[in-house]
Amino acid sequence: MSTPSSPAPGAVPAARRSLAPDLARGFMLLVIATVHAHMFRIAVGGNAGYSLDGPLDTAATAAMALFAENRGYPMFAALFGYGLAQIALRRTAEGREWPWVRRLLRRRGRWLVAIGLAHGILIFFGDIIAVYGLIALLFAGVMRWTDRRLLATAAAWGSVGTLVYSAVNSLAMDAAAEGGTVASPIGDLVMRVAMLPFFLPLLIIISVFPFMAGVWAARRRLLEEPERHRAFLTRLAAVGIPAAVVGGVPYMLTTVEVWQPAAPVVAGVFWLHMLVGYAGGFGYAALIALIALRLGARRGPVVTALAATGQRSMTSYLLQSVAWLVLMPAYTLGLAAELGDAAAVGIGAAVWLATVVLADLMRRAGFKQGPAEWFLRRMTYGDPAKARKETKEDTGAPA
Repeated sequence: MSTPSSPAPGAVPAARRSLAPDLARGFMLLVIATVHAHMFRIAVGGNAGYSLDGPLDTAATAAMALFAENRGYPMFAALFGYGLAQIALRRTAEGREWPWVRRLLRRRGRWLVAIGLAHGILIFFGDIIAVYGLIALLFAGVMRWTDRRLLATAAAWGSVGTLVYSAVNSLAMDAAAEGGTVASPIGDLVMRVAMLPFFLPLLIIISVFPFMAGVWAARRRLLEEPERHRAFLTRLAAVGIPAAVVGGVPYMLTTVEVWQPAAPVVAGVFWLHMLVGYAGGFGYAALIALIALRLGARRGPVVTALAATGQRSMTSYLLQSVAWLVLMPAYTLGLAAELGDAAAVGIGAAVWLATVVLADLMRRAGFKQGPAEWFLRRMTYGDPAKARKETKEDTGAPA
């Protein structure tokens, strides 16, 4: 029996991609870039805290706390879960058996771990790619869970995971305040290697909830078919974003040093900030899906460039890290020790804008993927010609 419509394993062609996920990734990379640049003042600049040098710096730090910090990663984790579930759903619809699909998901996870470890050790201690790879390895089986089991487990991870992270984060912030500037590349490398065993588990426990929420959303095609879910997406954006802002006010007051409570209260405030951050991340995703629905088939140069960035989100994320390595440490340009809060946010936005321009140049040059996406796809699916042949043999399609 022939199945001429069965595609070879691989990524969805750009012409068939939904706008909302790519637009969301492209925009959220701005959130991540500004948060990272803002954070680097403390992380590698040897500063004891935010500069808060005047109203502009104070406003920048307040805005980061309310709208950006712990708002970008939940959305990216949800989009990762969404994308992984899409792969599983597509391959299952092609007639692939679950063991084959599970092997595919785990192979992708292993290569994400490899890419992420290299990134985390050589360039940036705050890598998230290996975290997603480990989640794919550990939780591939959730693709077959019922909705009830999936959401109940996600809620448990969301509450307990953020509580543990908040407690550890308070201790880490105290240690960072007593630390100094990393003055050599070898010292920086040693620090990154030493942090990985502690950093990876912490990021996993706060990423499982949004990952599973993304799997649930993919089953309903929330981002691919926003017209069918307009009412739900509207409610999610209308509730999630304000909840994140209002719930983030106590944390914001501590970051701008208007309120300086005792350490246990600080940990509790940060926990609340993380919990409402999930609502904010999901709300941002819903709002962007509604914007994509409103745009329809219209694609101006800005939307096209943002979507191109989202299609090359791993490449753009890695390029951001290269920029931080060049700009921030004392052993390179050493900007981290010199920047104020507002200037750091501005640098983050400029780095993001540079990646948007590069992604759009890649699109204009005819490159359908960035180099990181190409490598991951090749390692996951193998040689395209061989994969196409195997698909035809497995499905009985004519060669």
